[in-house]
Amino acid sequence: MTTPAKGPTGRVPGWVKVVGSVVLLLAVLFAGLRLSVLPGLKDLFGTETRDRSGPALLESIQDISRYEAASGNFQVVVDLEKDAKFLPDAVRGSRTLYVGAGTVDAYVDLGALDKGDVRVDDDRTSATLRLPHARLGTPALDPERSYAVSKQRGLLDRLGDLFSDNPNSEQAVQKLAVRHIGDAAKESGLTARAESNTTEMLEGLLRSLGFKEVRVTYGD
Repeated sequence: MTTPAKGPTGRVPGWVKVVGSVVLLLAVLFAGLRLSVLPGLKDLFGTETRDRSGPALLESIQDISRYEAASGNFQVVVDLEKDAKFLPDAVRGSRTLYVGAGTVDAYVDLGALDKGDVRVDDDRTSATLRLPHARLGTPALDPERSYAVSKQRGLLDRLGDLFSDNPNSEQAVQKLAVRHIGDAAKESGLTARAESNTTEMLEGLLRSLGFKEVRVTYGD
């Protein structure tokens, strides 16, 4: 009577057990950090932020002779989509939804006045001023109130991010937000408000100096 031969017993190699143990340990650690079930792990593996920036250097000083008469606060939602030809969005492409908040100032340049733009009568009771029209300053984006709502990227874009560190990844949407805020400021009547405030300021100032009649006009 013959006994059937048994095949070789399947044994798991030792290195597989070691790798499996390491993966299991890392999974437990990350789960503990994520769910906060293991006290002390956050302190052990937490990150520490250090500011190693150098001192700020003064490059130049400019004298300002303009009166900042009004300031507008704006907010815009930027929806920027980039598509690749002949490739689906899931493979190559991106779409970013960004909320941009910023301010635009309106000013009157008092430094551009000539002698003929200010006329005072002999008894110094009447003054006429001709000022340049108010202008808009450069839109300033507020980083504390601006943020990306969502970012969708294709597979190739995600793989590219793994091998590169691009600090200007939001530069395109930020520039677009600044442009839209500037366009909105032009349509907001901010310059008219600035001229009205400038007129009110000058009338109050000159009347406090003894002028009874003050006339302010604007023109380029």
